[in-house]
Amino acid sequence: MKFFSCLLLCLLLAGCEASFQRADLVFLNGAEPETLDPALITGQPEGRIADALFEGLTTFDAAAKPVPGVAQWWEISPDSRVYTFHLRPDARWSNGERVTADDFVRSWRRVLDPVTGSEYASQLYTVRNGRAFNEGKLRDFAQVGVRALDPCTLEVTLENPTPYFLDLCALVTLLPVHAASLERFPDDWTKPGKLIGNGAYLLADWRINDRIRLAKNSHYWNREKVALRTIDVLPISKANTAFNFYASGQADLLMDKGLVPNQLLDELKKRLDFHAAPFLGVYFLRFNCTRPPFNDPRVRRAFGLVIEKRLLVDKITRAGEKPADSLTPPGTGGYEPPHGPARDPDQARALLAQAGYPGGKGFPRVGYLYSEGELNEALAVELQAMFQRELGVSLDLQRQEWKVYLRSMSSLDYDLCRASWVGDYNDPNTFLGCFVTNDGNNRTGWSNPQYDALLAAAAREPDRRFELFRQAEHLLVSEQAPICPLYYYVGIQFYDGTRLGGIQANLLDEHPLKSIFWKPR
Repeated sequence: MKFFSCLLLCLLLAGCEASFQRADLVFLNGAEPETLDPALITGQPEGRIADALFEGLTTFDAAAKPVPGVAQWWEISPDSRVYTFHLRPDARWSNGERVTADDFVRSWRRVLDPVTGSEYASQLYTVRNGRAFNEGKLRDFAQVGVRALDPCTLEVTLENPTPYFLDLCALVTLLPVHAASLERFPDDWTKPGKLIGNGAYLLADWRINDRIRLAKNSHYWNREKVALRTIDVLPISKANTAFNFYASGQADLLMDKGLVPNQLLDELKKRLDFHAAPFLGVYFLRFNCTRPPFNDPRVRRAFGLVIEKRLLVDKITRAGEKPADSLTPPGTGGYEPPHGPARDPDQARALLAQAGYPGGKGFPRVGYLYSEGELNEALAVELQAMFQRELGVSLDLQRQEWKVYLRSMSSLDYDLCRASWVGDYNDPNTFLGCFVTNDGNNRTGWSNPQYDALLAAAAREPDRRFELFRQAEHLLVSEQAPICPLYYYVGIQFYDGTRLGGIQANLLDEHPLKSIFWKPR
């Protein structure tokens, strides 16, 4: 029966490939993308594709360092608050039109426009009056610190000196979009045949739950350095299915820890095509602070104090991850976060009793939300057992497919849920900035004026940044606990390193598709 199933799978795969010519690279990317609109993207799978279709003022190289993109060079004022970007005269949209400074002004305005609903709009709060415009306190966009001096020159004025601003310019939210396409096709401008990008690749085809075909963009300014003519991105979220595609030769590259069968990891780590390295990412829990019983910080702290984080990484994740007692991975940009509370079931039970639930009595039935994937499933089951054993609390496990899960988190339609964050740049602000009041990435409903003030002060006082960040993180993780960090990520890729090049371990887990190439045989 096992032989027959494998044979049937091979025949089905062969039939699919016969009707669709294999791309130069077949890449396993995890879930089906929620959107390809840079202003609305919130997930890593979508960001990888958008990075191939669009290019910002800067772009990340294979080492995740910001390098010139559409901007050929730039000047920074002595006070580090004004950036003047000089755009390449040969930067073109995929329809041949020139990319101009006004394209960036219009795209950034769209991100900041409250009507757009960009959850990452806060990435532009570093720009003067960006936050005020996004929050509706300022209506005149001319007062926001971004303007086109001429078609090839963009001036950006910041609220405060921002050491990571060039990294921000490479992020998906700040990528330019083709305004005429949005106006002509407002509801489906991201579909094949309608999407006009300025990146290394075009959107040639998109078959939902099957594949996305990327084709080399002949108008890209650096096209001579782009080695792969076509790339197929496969949206497979189940680890066993994804790894079977890779192991059978149907895919060349697997770049997501969640796509590796957990139970096989000890053996798979011995293979030559296994590649792993730590990066700035953390797996954590979010609590819905607007909904009882998790509107009480004593309940949130109690849940965090009974989790055996070492058991989770030793028994389930098994790729060398380290238990996390902070949201920010140690060493991020030279920052050392404060240590969070150690496991203490007795204190947890005392806190739960103080909140009115001695021994778990009277505690309402709550749900634990998580996205599809074997790893998330295994962690959910283990956490469910821990909360029942130590607190006498029962959880209903609620698994949702990627798009629905993201919507549930954003609309606060959950009790507690799994979450993850990968740093957008090598600075603690990329983690701590998420939990400012009303930030689109907060997704807990938590609001704390003291926390907000500490983050604002850190932006204004560069000499005290890390000290202020530590105070804020202690409030976030130890005192108020709207989140509970579980472990720091280890990045995993499977590919034949003797043949495939351009993939390099880095702190941001950024692996631009335009940098990948096949080595000569």
